[in-house]
Amino acid sequence: MSKSARGTIGKFALLSMTFAAVFSFNNVINNNIEIGLSSAPMFFIATILYFIPFCLIIAEFVALNKDSEAGVYSWVKSSLGGRWAFISAYTYWFVNLFFFTSLLPRVIAYASYAFLGYEYVFTPMTTAVLSTLLFAVATYVSTNGAKMLGPITSVTSSLMLLLTMSYIFLAGAAVVGGIQPAEPITIEAMTPSFNWAFLGVTTWIFMAAGGAESVAVYVNDIKGGHKSFVKVIILAGIFIGALYSVSSVLINVFVVREELKFTGGTVQVFEGLAKHFGLPEIMMNRFVGMVSFTAMLGSLLMWTATPVKIFFSEIPKGIFGEKTVALNKNGVPARAAWVQFFIVIPLMLIPTIGSETAQDLMSTVINMTAAASMLPPLFIMIAYLVLRWKLDHLERDFKMGSRTTGIAIVSVLIVIFTVGFFAATFPTGGNILTIIFYNVGGIVVFLGYAWWKYNQYEKKLVITNTKELNTATE
Repeated sequence: MSKSARGTIGKFALLSMTFAAVFSFNNVINNNIEIGLSSAPMFFIATILYFIPFCLIIAEFVALNKDSEAGVYSWVKSSLGGRWAFISAYTYWFVNLFFFTSLLPRVIAYASYAFLGYEYVFTPMTTAVLSTLLFAVATYVSTNGAKMLGPITSVTSSLMLLLTMSYIFLAGAAVVGGIQPAEPITIEAMTPSFNWAFLGVTTWIFMAAGGAESVAVYVNDIKGGHKSFVKVIILAGIFIGALYSVSSVLINVFVVREELKFTGGTVQVFEGLAKHFGLPEIMMNRFVGMVSFTAMLGSLLMWTATPVKIFFSEIPKGIFGEKTVALNKNGVPARAAWVQFFIVIPLMLIPTIGSETAQDLMSTVINMTAAASMLPPLFIMIAYLVLRWKLDHLERDFKMGSRTTGIAIVSVLIVIFTVGFFAATFPTGGNILTIIFYNVGGIVVFLGYAWWKYNQYEKKLVITNTKELNTATE
């Protein structure tokens, strides 16, 4: 990117982009279902210990790679080399595959709220089959252009923020007004229990605080440069952490934790709010359902094609076949998108084994999505550790403190993420077959394939270079 294009984003724009990339009301629901009110302090802790430091780590990588597009591949390559850069970029793509398994059932659930006013409950297998059909449609639409997605998701994101702020204000007013919360708000209820099961669920918190890598690439585009970026990202982190925490404290004012569902929890809490204030419940259900359905459908369509395009355009040419990475007239690698579709099908179907209800299915897939989502940041953190440890002499405009400070901070993050990853991959009380074939098997197969694919690429490079050398010497 040319220097003349820099300095075009204002502080408020970056703040808005950060909020859009990180905050989701569904994350409040998910974590409340799993760990109750203790998610409130954990959200804020995750913001302070992970989100803000991780943004600063990425800011340093961007400062080091000014002349590149500053994607994950170039960040990791600057300290760990091409192989690990490829695997890191690859993990961002394959984590997205697991993300679909948790997003698709939600789209279906919120569609029923939007059009029926209530959730029509399907069996896990029916949910998986309908999700597969929906993903097929999403793949077709996304590869053929979806120009209206940007404006639609912008409107729905604004409405979701308005809904969130309205809920906090009204639920807070109800508590101040003397209402007895459905779930008592006490210090004891908000105190975390640091056992193995809790550590596994904390990955959901870290996943909820994720999105920094999508925002930090604009560090060189904000007016005021790195200094402005650091100030805004810290402010954004505190605001988002506070919003998550306050929402988590008030989430059970009208509905008890045991009644909330992963698929339609957002509508449930607003239905409880409507009932308390005498508002028409069915209209509230349909309105919140429509906002959530539209936002998630837009997210599904964008994430179906965008990660595929970014991943296949960022990595070196020759790793995958020309036909696989070829762009169609809409600028999307359509064949790669359909390959993605056929990979997601078994990921949707396997968790139905051992899942008696759709709620069990969602718990399994969200847990695996959270565990897998720990890998990409973990690779970036390891790359940063090597940067500060062995390559701290490399010139860049911004550093996260001294060499010792940087190493200390990232070391703590690596330990936290490693423990969380294993706790999420091997959850207590999980179905052993699901854990082996889905949690462990999925990661081993996908990372193993990436390692093999890069080996094949290196062999091709050696053969090509040898031929060129022989031709030059003849």
